[in-house]
Amino acid sequence: MSRPASYSGIALVSPVTLGYSRTSEHSASWFIGSVLRELIAAAGIRKDEVDGLAVSSFSLAPDSVSFLTQHYDMTLRWLEQLPFGGASGILAMRRAARAVQQGDADIIACIGGDTASQGSFRELVADFSSFSNSACYPYGSAGPNAPFALITQHYMDEYGATREDFGQLALSQRYNARHFPGALLGDKPLGMEDYLGARSISSPLHLYDCVMPCAGGEGFLLMSQQRAQELGLPYVTVLAADERHNAFPQDPIQLRGGWPLFSAALYASAGISPADIDLVQTYDDYPVISMLQLEGLGFCEPGGAPAFVRETALTFDGGGLPHNTSGGQLSVGQAGAAAGYLGLVESIRQLTGTAGANQVPGARHAMVSGYGMINYDRGLCSAATILRAGEMA
Repeated sequence: MSRPASYSGIALVSPVTLGYSRTSEHSASWFIGSVLRELIAAAGIRKDEVDGLAVSSFSLAPDSVSFLTQHYDMTLRWLEQLPFGGASGILAMRRAARAVQQGDADIIACIGGDTASQGSFRELVADFSSFSNSACYPYGSAGPNAPFALITQHYMDEYGATREDFGQLALSQRYNARHFPGALLGDKPLGMEDYLGARSISSPLHLYDCVMPCAGGEGFLLMSQQRAQELGLPYVTVLAADERHNAFPQDPIQLRGGWPLFSAALYASAGISPADIDLVQTYDDYPVISMLQLEGLGFCEPGGAPAFVRETALTFDGGGLPHNTSGGQLSVGQAGAAAGYLGLVESIRQLTGTAGANQVPGARHAMVSGYGMINYDRGLCSAATILRAGEMA
């Protein structure tokens, strides 16, 4: 079956970041519902005008998105639940866009939300997948730090990257986070000595290479461009988007995600090149994964990210290539599946000129990249989208 050739006519509006905290007594449904409430208020619409809902959450179970319709007292035409971790936001956007284009829904709320209690992250990774349970845990590998340490060390051995190179990413993101009020670590300065001297977690990973699990929510509304203009809402358009799953399975240790398989076509569809991108948001559960995305998306050659981050200003006000302008997960926190929406929501703020103190001047084009579902030897889901600031009629 053929699909629409483009994302023409689609608008992303009303970016919402809500409630980041180290732990919370609230449930996942509270975070998702609270984001939904803020989305509706920001758009100035009625709740019954939202007729579609796409949700990502690791802690919503045993409930599903269908139970949320009753919980929120909504009658909807379209539902989607997306368990794809760091790729969830882009995948939600893609599926919601097709639904609006086909007339299956008019306004869709795309939301990632998770709660966190003491020990909840440990419980999540303890039963993350059957592969982990049968092939990794019996041999002593517990949680994501070990496989990402393997990927990081292999990248260092292959390309000569140093800890100082990874530190460039962590430090620039902390600087950005200090200008973003939603960042949990935004009040804590980070220098290179702090980064290099932090305690070891899983060599070569140290403390500031690892995200901090937390609670929170992220979301946006997706509707037609015409509807956004009628409502007088600043909006963002989708120039191109794509995804791949289980790319390059022959690689014994992951040094590539799926981005090289579609990045050239992504730029061709958008009608621009990497040089036209004003800001980029990568999924940064660990710095090495951001480097793989910068390479896979054409900002530098394979193995060229260490030199790229040394030579390129990455802060929102540095005049180079602003990267993870709100601080990314390394400084905002990793609120479960909401982390897969963080870069997309931040890009909508940036391109609508509503980012506040961390606004990138004159931002018009943004690249957002997603990476998710680490099966304890590689991340299986890769996605990316190119967004452009919309123009009011």
